[in-house]
Amino acid sequence: MNDPVFLLIGLGVAGYFAWLWRADLLANQAAKGAPSNLLPGALPATTRAIVTGMLGAVVLVGLETWGELRLGVAGEQTEITWLFALYSVLAAAIIEELVFRGYLVIEGKGRRTLQWGAAGASVAFALAHPHLWKWEDGALTWHFDLKAWFSTGCLFIGSLWFYACRFGPWNANGSLLPCFTAHAAKNLAVVAVKAAQGFVVGLWS
Repeated sequence: MNDPVFLLIGLGVAGYFAWLWRADLLANQAAKGAPSNLLPGALPATTRAIVTGMLGAVVLVGLETWGELRLGVAGEQTEITWLFALYSVLAAAIIEELVFRGYLVIEGKGRRTLQWGAAGASVAFALAHPHLWKWEDGALTWHFDLKAWFSTGCLFIGSLWFYACRFGPWNANGSLLPCFTAHAAKNLAVVAVKAAQGFVVGLWS
């Protein structure tokens, strides 16, 4: 997770797709006809949509932190480097939102189908994060303790919120911009909590 080479490559990939998405956004804003479909959600968003997404994400981190303290599992967090912190705020927010809130959506088949699709993709999003499982020393190990289940559940709820940021009534264009900023705000808040609790160690290793 803290491999500096992987993180630097990830930052580069995210920067490239952010540049493509911004170019598509500018093209869509200038176009008079139908928007381009080069990248999903490349449409403008209101300040209200962006702020709503970010505030909701920070509240979720506050609730997660409170829950960890109440359950007595706050001390079971994994350590991260400052490079990973930068990756999570800048790169993960872009890459994960493009994949899950951009491509893994079911549109054009009704609101209920969209909601069930978001729920299913949110399960995949939560399970993709290494809490219930770990790849260690070339072997897959499973972890079904309270902290693993709690963190996975929080990721599921967070994913649902990011889908709401994309398709909620306050984001009429269905722009991905509120998803990017909400995800970045959530990860930044997580980094702040980890740093305060002593779980951010080292610059890159």
